[in-house]
Amino acid sequence: MHPLGENFPVLVEKNVVGGRQRNARCPCCKSSDRERLIYRFLLYQTDLFSRPTKLLHVAPEKRLTKLIAKFSHLDYLTADLDSSPSRVMEQMDITDIHYPDASFDAILCNHVLEHVPEDRVAMSELYRVLRPGGWAILQVPISLTLDTTFEDPSISSPEERERAYGQHNHVRLYGRDYIQRLQSAGFIVNEFIWSKYPQYFGGSKNKYGLNPDEIIFFAVKQS
Repeated sequence: MHPLGENFPVLVEKNVVGGRQRNARCPCCKSSDRERLIYRFLLYQTDLFSRPTKLLHVAPEKRLTKLIAKFSHLDYLTADLDSSPSRVMEQMDITDIHYPDASFDAILCNHVLEHVPEDRVAMSELYRVLRPGGWAILQVPISLTLDTTFEDPSISSPEERERAYGQHNHVRLYGRDYIQRLQSAGFIVNEFIWSKYPQYFGGSKNKYGLNPDEIIFFAVKQS
């Protein structure tokens, strides 16, 4: 595995899962540990690949997108604030999604919310456009030592944000209350611990090079 992530002191001090530097990039396919984890979760813990599904993928991961796009039964939309046609199908501001209520069966929105100043608005919008009974995977870099998310609007320069949050374009560092934020938007949040399912996720030998501390936040809209 090749190195991935940042090495700013705050990421180590706050034990930030999904942010700190680790050996996580596959030397063959170049996938990240997060992409491999999410793909295996989709494959073994959802029915995404076995039934028609309208899927919204925000800020899509390149290699994960390539795998998902192979399934012709999916109505698959990639979107981002960056509207480059070589990257995504549609420009989208997730604090103001121009789709009706209950438009999507499933949503992937990973490592996006930490960039969004009005993250609670974004969470509510993602909830709104999800159909009842639908689900979303909403990963963020998260500190295992912070009980409360740290954010300070006065921290605005790239250098200050690197010191405070671990990346120049992050606007907060999520703590354990991240789940409560999602719940406040209406989601029912399930925490999926991959190490409890060795037959699908590589077991104690960590066959797929996954982050042992990463939990999937599987958020469901009540039927």
